[in-house]
Amino acid sequence: MRISRFYQIQKTLLQFGLDELIPAQWQPWYARMLRRSLFWLRNRHPDQPVGVRLRLALQSLGPVWVKFGQMLSTRRDLFPPQLADELAKLQDKVPPFDGAQAQQLIEQALELDDIAQLFADFNQTPLASASIAQVHTAQLLQADGSLADVVIKVIRPDIKQQILADLALMDTLADAAARFLPDGKRLRPREVVSEYRKTILDELDLQREAANAIQLRRNFEGSDSLYIPFVYSDYSRANVMVMERIYGIPVADIAALKAQGTDMELLAKRGVEVFFTQVFRDSFFHADMHPGNIFVSRETPENPKYIGIDCGIVGTLNAEDKRYLAENFVAFFNRDYKKVAQLHVDSGWVPAHTKVEEFESAIRTVCEPIFQKPLAEISFGHVLLNLFSTARRFDMQVQPQLVLLQKTLLYIEGLGRQLYPQLDLWKTAKPFLENWVKQQVGLPAIWRQVKENLPFWAEKLPQMPNLLHQYLEHGPRQQRQLLQQLQQLAGQQQKARQQIVAATFAAAALISASIVFSIGNHTLAVLLLAVSAGFGVKAFVR
Repeated sequence: MRISRFYQIQKTLLQFGLDELIPAQWQPWYARMLRRSLFWLRNRHPDQPVGVRLRLALQSLGPVWVKFGQMLSTRRDLFPPQLADELAKLQDKVPPFDGAQAQQLIEQALELDDIAQLFADFNQTPLASASIAQVHTAQLLQADGSLADVVIKVIRPDIKQQILADLALMDTLADAAARFLPDGKRLRPREVVSEYRKTILDELDLQREAANAIQLRRNFEGSDSLYIPFVYSDYSRANVMVMERIYGIPVADIAALKAQGTDMELLAKRGVEVFFTQVFRDSFFHADMHPGNIFVSRETPENPKYIGIDCGIVGTLNAEDKRYLAENFVAFFNRDYKKVAQLHVDSGWVPAHTKVEEFESAIRTVCEPIFQKPLAEISFGHVLLNLFSTARRFDMQVQPQLVLLQKTLLYIEGLGRQLYPQLDLWKTAKPFLENWVKQQVGLPAIWRQVKENLPFWAEKLPQMPNLLHQYLEHGPRQQRQLLQQLQQLAGQQQKARQQIVAATFAAAALISASIVFSIGNHTLAVLLLAVSAGFGVKAFVR
């Protein structure tokens, strides 16, 4: 199975001429000759640019590779723009699988004899179809006898086996790239594939997606900015998820939004605020916010609200990354390039030996021409990408925890400018970030941390006198005992090394004595035996 799949993948890559992506100096001497001999696998699209051929090849390999191409399209720090732009064209929709089979999978997952036991008006024709799952509409029969409009998401049958087989091949290719490509270490192909593995396997577990949706819904409960549909967790399984059906306007349908009188400027600003709130307030953000997953409520168009679906991919940041990232943004707003450079060193994103002054100069060279434009014309996301491209020259390795953030930021900014071309993302984001940074430092932040830790200290406080007494009474003695044990261990290691050396000399003398004895020099043999015995005593007698 794996061999046939490997052949199929190689055949596809060659028929689309993707071996051209490998520079000639990296190919073995026999590669060109082998390529000529495989005449039935010739490039069938020589008139197409390599980016187009890459996109078409991934599409032909199936949903796993389509998803992989979508992820790669977000890695503009790794690929030339023409490749990333083509990969970004990969569509979310793929041909659906049979609706009757989907119904059967739902019945099996929910242990139903007939789907009508729980759902009325189940539609076998899918509402939408993606690379991992497809969605069907129905009405849920509730305990009080009422009907609720729902959608049922169901994972494609047998897709996990295909995904695991393809992931195994990706691991092999990534390992080869890391070992043999000159830039393999910096590009970290193993980490890229590992990141993709986690992302796609997480998407196969709809119970995880349901939990993500419930968390996001709770974070924005009562919000005027974002609504997450209700998940019927009692009827959700690993391969089936039931959630509230929404009837919003697709965010990409600008004409429909304007027709209902939507405040487009407010809608665009709220998209930015929702993103930064998720990242910096909650440390939990929807990381797949492309237009297909975002709708706008039809209610109160003068006070527009987003509706987010498909929460299979979420991102998180730890406290340190979050603080450094916010400070980086604020430093950019203030054009403080030295602080940007220093923050990259302090965070470990670039090596500690990096010369801050040189790094600062490189950042200024990239960013100053950008800042000559009006702020409303500057792409925040592309400034961030330019920063990472510059940092790459200073051995900045890929930061997996920032990949989803970069992708989401580019989505949000592109969406905001589509809704309201005059959007000044810098002006919208700067007050939010400056306020957040202020909240993280100074007396208010200290007092907040004290309040957060108060229950813990209240629990431990009664124990403190006993713990202090035990330390004063036994602590120094335990430390002395530990020091003595360490010294004894060091002595034993030194003695063991001496014994090994002595045993080696004893063995060498014994072998030499045997050789000398065999050639008739008995006197020298006896002398060597005595030497061997002496080293043996030293080695084995304590």
